Amino acid sequence: MREGDGRRISLKKGELLVKIGLVILVLALAGCGLVELESSKGNAGGSGASQESNSAETSEALQELEVAQPGPMSGYSRESFEHWSRANDFGWAAPQDSCDAREAALIRDGEDVQTGEGCKVTSGSWYDPYTTQTFTDPQDIDIDHVVPLANAWRSGASSWSDEQRERYANDPDVLLSVEDNANQQKGDKGPEAWKPPNEDEYCNYAQRWISIKSKYDLSVNEQEKAALEQMLGTCA
Repeated sequence: MREGDGRRISLKKGELLVKIGLVILVLALAGCGLVELESSKGNAGGSGASQESNSAETSEALQELEVAQPGPMSGYSRESFEHWSRANDFGWAAPQDSCDAREAALIRDGEDVQTGEGCKVTSGSWYDPYTTQTFTDPQDIDIDHVVPLANAWRSGASSWSDEQRERYANDPDVLLSVEDNANQQKGDKGPEAWKPPNEDEYCNYAQRWISIKSKYDLSVNEQEKAALEQMLGTCA
């Protein structure tokens, strides 16, 4: 082989390697763009898909609840459900070991909450989802058992042990800080007889109610179930 031919072959090999390198680079860049695009599409629909999935799961949970007539109130008293027990024994993360479940709920649901000796709540700010009002006096706030104790009793809790009833009465999932007058108007009524004055809260209220009844295997009556289905219909 002549010296000139060797140089030409060497140049051709070099050009080929450069072209191969350019192709690999282009493919890599294209691949990155494709991955990014697919990821963006997924994120764009993620929130709506998640909300839709949550609503569907709640509706399914409602259909799985036992439908039964409310049981009798015989033997019931609020004292049957020992409440305002030491919070940290029932899943709360209270700042002081002396906090009871009521104080822990005020701390969890409020903003800028201050406590004194013995975990007594002295100040803070609380938004009430039932009325959309905000309060700064803890005396204006009640801790609502979202599914009231009497309702729980009529739908299955009458057969529970004292320990089970105490756990229910102090469960963070069951308790919510709300305005005292709204809580008193609600009393022990189910959603067939009382709904939050704030209609924008219907979805959250129904989902929380169903979640509690599912967690504790409590029944619903026909009117209650129909009211919950109506409230779930407001979920965006």
